[in-house]
Amino acid sequence: MKEEALATLDHLEIELPSWGFADTGTRFGKFLQDGAAIDTADKFADAGMVHRLTACCPTVAVHVLWDFSVDQDKSTVAAIADKSGVKIGSINANLFQDQEYKLGSFGNPDATVRQQALKHSLNCIQLGKDVESDLFTLWFADGTNYPGQDSIRDRKRRFQEGLRACHEALSPSQIMLVEYKPFEPAFYHTDIADWGMSYILCKDAGPQAKVLVDTGHHYAAQNIEQIVAWLLDEKMLGGFHFNDRRYADDDLTLGSIDPYQVFRIFNEIHSFAEEEGEYPGIEYMVDQSHNLKPKIEAMIQTVMTAQDLWVKASLVDRQALKKFQSEGAIVDAENVLKTAFNTNVDKLLADWRRSKGVEPNPLEAYRKSGYGEKIAVERAARRKELGIVAGGSYA
Repeated sequence: MKEEALATLDHLEIELPSWGFADTGTRFGKFLQDGAAIDTADKFADAGMVHRLTACCPTVAVHVLWDFSVDQDKSTVAAIADKSGVKIGSINANLFQDQEYKLGSFGNPDATVRQQALKHSLNCIQLGKDVESDLFTLWFADGTNYPGQDSIRDRKRRFQEGLRACHEALSPSQIMLVEYKPFEPAFYHTDIADWGMSYILCKDAGPQAKVLVDTGHHYAAQNIEQIVAWLLDEKMLGGFHFNDRRYADDDLTLGSIDPYQVFRIFNEIHSFAEEEGEYPGIEYMVDQSHNLKPKIEAMIQTVMTAQDLWVKASLVDRQALKKFQSEGAIVDAENVLKTAFNTNVDKLLADWRRSKGVEPNPLEAYRKSGYGEKIAVERAARRKELGIVAGGSYA
């Protein structure tokens, strides 16, 4: 069973976010780090380092406007990624930053603004074709802050129209992932507030549209593994944005608050794979902003945690679990899960990493490499040269 558990790790490729390596903060300000990425090349270099140490992070999610300028040669960016040993992964649209989006993007009552949002999205889809990315990811800040501000049903129909147009532009190999979020920055209603709304919009858009589950985009009491189980059963789960949260969208490292929840999510995926005879085509992506933790270390920590919990979930004795479930033996059924969760899999993970030609402990290997100290010195000097000061933005 342990050999089988190791084999399942090959199904867990984790995409890193370019923005997770740059300085980030809250609306109150930023705490800058000397080693934070200054530009896209830095982000790819850091992601390449994580991949070399973990052997499971071959792609990097990019954010249009942050990683690509309007007049930039797209092949140049792809070449920079390739040089760092990674590939461009999902293309993330930016439909919240421009001033025109104050009242929304796809849901905006102004048809001109909706057209601007659609044009940007279509450009992102074309960008994906140009750099050979098959993932187009959409998150919307759209919503309203006061009752009566806009028609909720009209906004739903505007979204349907926009997403259909995006779906029509996809190549046969491209998948459109639609994310949801219960609140923020809209606090009266959010246009795509939960998985059901995303599901309905994806079904309406077409077969290449799937739901993206961000593990931080839920209320504290929400049963995320139930959402995952339902979407798996409906063949509508497109991917994850991995993070953790104490309150809502806190963007904390995976498993830092509730590792058992992540284990339970992975358990549903392993269970589905066993029933179907193969693992579903799910994209596993990190979406985190490390405001205080060292960025590369935090990313490695998240990846190691994901692998740890993935292997533990693969060790669940499903035959025994089914037996106890059919008998209504609740305590025994729960203990099957707890036994797997409490299993120490450090040696298994070390064996898998050695088989991939990497060190057994990626975090320890990173600290010994001297990479963090090196980039901190180099980038601090570059910032001084560029005149970048505290409070400045270079994400």
